[in-house]
Amino acid sequence: MAGPARARKNAPPREDVMAAAMEMIAERGLEQLTMAALGREVGMSSGHLLYYFGSKDELLLRTLEWSEGRLGAERGRLLARTGPVRARLDAYVELYVPDGHRDPHWTLWLEVWNRSLNADEQGRDRQAAIERAWHRDLVALLAEGVSRGEFGAVDADRFATRLRALLDGFSIHVAIGLRGTARDQVLLHAREFLDEALVPES
Repeated sequence: MAGPARARKNAPPREDVMAAAMEMIAERGLEQLTMAALGREVGMSSGHLLYYFGSKDELLLRTLEWSEGRLGAERGRLLARTGPVRARLDAYVELYVPDGHRDPHWTLWLEVWNRSLNADEQGRDRQAAIERAWHRDLVALLAEGVSRGEFGAVDADRFATRLRALLDGFSIHVAIGLRGTARDQVLLHAREFLDEALVPES
């Protein structure tokens, strides 16, 4: 047991490992994120990383959950703002859409989705929990906008499902760098869609 005990004592906090993983994705792309390369960044062997995370799939999923936790806190702050609901909805969309090509958070999402083809039920449940948090907050925003008369009488849950599908599609295009779908263009499309779909009843 001396080896594992020594590894726990000398290893950096797991958050530091996940932050290093995100930084590597941002700087070099996901294809360069190997356990050996990440170990060199944080001063650990790939064996120690496997001891802590079990597999690269688990490392990626935990890093995604960590990154989502930070986004969730930011989302909570913007939803707690006062003022028009539409301003908060626009802020939600801006937070949702990637910053640009190879956005590290979205690059990580794409890889986790790809690997989820072979994921176990627990892994799928963890991904679904992240999705539900985004959906729940969007439904609450839409319902508030309807109740305050800022939006037309839409079914908040159904509209949220469709809006997130639209944003996911656009966001994938932004993250992979598809021509004609830069972040500013996508945000304009989203604003125009919301302008048309959420017109208050006169």
